[in-house]
Amino acid sequence: MTHVQNHSASAGLRGAHAADADAPRPWVLAVPSAILGLVTVLVGLDVASDARAGGSPGHIALEVAIMAVALAGAVSLWAQLALARRRTRALQRDLVRAEADLARFRAESQEHLRGLAAAIDHQFDRWGLSSAEREVALLLLKGLAHKDVAELRRTSERTVRQQALAVYRKAGLAGRAELSAFFLEDLLQPAAPARANARPVSGETR
Repeated sequence: MTHVQNHSASAGLRGAHAADADAPRPWVLAVPSAILGLVTVLVGLDVASDARAGGSPGHIALEVAIMAVALAGAVSLWAQLALARRRTRALQRDLVRAEADLARFRAESQEHLRGLAAAIDHQFDRWGLSSAEREVALLLLKGLAHKDVAELRRTSERTVRQQALAVYRKAGLAGRAELSAFFLEDLLQPAAPARANARPVSGETR
């Protein structure tokens, strides 16, 4: 899965969650619909009782109008409830698909990351880095500052700087920027220019 596909899957997942949050909950429509249905029944019973008792036409007409309005409201709410349920089911299907796409991307990404980690480890071997220098180099590649690296490794910032300089010297690189570019430029640029001082990650010549 490409980065564009991952972005699409993530956007679909966010969209499904957002749409689900905006969708009316079934009980929000079911409760007033049930109330209006009950009102319709009660008013209908009252109209029938008044008609049998000889109630005035005006009073009966008013009750019939109230019953019609309540019935129309109940029918409208029930229709909205059915629509909301269909929409919820569709959103659930979209959410399942988006989560499956995201899980597939993560699995594929892990495979690529394992391959990149192996390539980086191989290049560290070629440079002859010590275990401490390898750890410092990895943390620098992750974007950590010298101070953060020192805290993680429980050592002084001065020691970390010295180890970083040793990494750059063995690799023939000028600093952190070139260290990052050494491993990333082939990923970001289809045709990377040749590097004079640094050796390639793989056995091919840059």
